[in-house]
Amino acid sequence: MRVDVLVTEGHKPVAGLAAQDFELRDNGVLQSVEVIDAADVPLNAVLALDTSASIRGKRRQDLIAAGESLVDDLKPVDRASLTTFSHAVVPRVPLTSDFAALRAELRRIEPEGQTAIMDGAYTALATTLTQTGRSLVILCTDGSDTSSWLDPREVIGAAKRSNAVFYGVTAADARRSPPLSELADATGGQILHVKSSAELAATLKGILNEFRSRYILAYNPTGVAAAGFHTLDVRVKRHGLTVKARSGYIGVGGAS
Repeated sequence: MRVDVLVTEGHKPVAGLAAQDFELRDNGVLQSVEVIDAADVPLNAVLALDTSASIRGKRRQDLIAAGESLVDDLKPVDRASLTTFSHAVVPRVPLTSDFAALRAELRRIEPEGQTAIMDGAYTALATTLTQTGRSLVILCTDGSDTSSWLDPREVIGAAKRSNAVFYGVTAADARRSPPLSELADATGGQILHVKSSAELAATLKGILNEFRSRYILAYNPTGVAAAGFHTLDVRVKRHGLTVKARSGYIGVGGAS
């Protein structure tokens, strides 16, 4: 079992911690952990972008530029995928290291229709379910969910089955979405708010840099049943530090 963990002091990531600095409990049982060097683990960057009618004009240009900027910051061993959503969800590019193809598809984005945020989030998370490596899902939207078919509980269940960390980027003036916050909390991610689309590129770059600064804790679950939902509690022994990690996972044979 691997758990991505973000440790911060104030708003700055903390480096230099070792396995003995962490305490991880699986269903209340203290586990023996090791820290894996994140540089040795390829990254799966999954973009889920709102392409509803409201992103016409400059918002479209800024969204495409932000996506391209994120791809530019990936390493050759990494992979990326692109899903867009309006009233319909379109899985445009599966996980690939062909970044030129992904950039070309980004430029084909044309705004239309309403907004199915939960459907888009589910499709993006499903992309990661059978993947090795570390998975980062970034969903960008400037509005509220107006046309999703899926119940948010199904989407949160997918998040618990996935090894992905979910980040949502929303417009500061958009109505807050409790399901998006639950997705972030379930996976150890965050929801970030931008005042304008011009901030998107810097925000996505910041997310990628933060993700690369996270620790990977690995352990073999001991003293707990394999199946069912496992609650995780990750802490550091040093005072004054903040820890963010996924709230739990579904073991083999479990149900959400």
